[in-house]
Amino acid sequence: MSERSMAQHDAPGAGFEEGFVDADDFRIRYMVSGDGAPLVHLHGAGGLRLTPAHDLLSRRFRVIAFEMPGFGQSAENTRTRTIRELAVTMARATEKLGIESFNLLGTSFGGTTALWLTLEAPARIRATVLEAPAAIRPEGSEPPSGSPEEMARRLYGHPERLGTIPVADPAIQAKQRTLVSRLRGPDRDAGLERRLSELQTPTLVLFGTLDAVIPPAMGRIYQQLIPGAHLVFVYDAGHAISTERPEAFTDVVADFFERRDAFVIRRTPTLIHP
Repeated sequence: MSERSMAQHDAPGAGFEEGFVDADDFRIRYMVSGDGAPLVHLHGAGGLRLTPAHDLLSRRFRVIAFEMPGFGQSAENTRTRTIRELAVTMARATEKLGIESFNLLGTSFGGTTALWLTLEAPARIRATVLEAPAAIRPEGSEPPSGSPEEMARRLYGHPERLGTIPVADPAIQAKQRTLVSRLRGPDRDAGLERRLSELQTPTLVLFGTLDAVIPPAMGRIYQQLIPGAHLVFVYDAGHAISTERPEAFTDVVADFFERRDAFVIRRTPTLIHP
């Protein structure tokens, strides 16, 4: 089945089961499916939304996709003051689930959280993948906002291919925007960037070539700051790579998690490596 038909006709996440775990006095929802090595996913600023890529990854890993405190149907989060604190909470959530070590995938805002989690608990992270991470941004950048059509144009390279895009409840959107605005930090966090040189965890950074939220060129900064980091540009994808190009996304992510330091980019029509 093609990526386009998957995105239009399948119901992503149908095989996932819902669970809850308590950490730092938060009741944290998660969705889980699959067997194999644990793969923890931290979502972007729009909240948890299962995609066809989650289904594909669950065929090779035990995927645990968290809904971080303050997102989705969870209670408003007025306590977490920094994204580093949020990362510590998510590390404790994995401990409560008995996950001693795991692969880590962070999307956009969740990519920043994933970086801090990797810095705070490096011995527990087998490898980290950052999907269009928002930790390093051009000066004055703003999260996507506006009508559903405007949001779609920012998030996707080809929104017309995705059919009907679900629209979140306005109250949930407002709650999440308030939280993200408080936690996202400066466009260039000098403290975080200094610490990236400490990372010994195998790290892969992914950007879509059509990303209209964060310029794909930001990926080269991660490559410069993180020792041995890999950088891959996914052709013909916008900011939401795993939604637009689920098969290409899963192909490179699964390959990286399985081979880590032995990871070698394959030059194919779907992938470009600088």
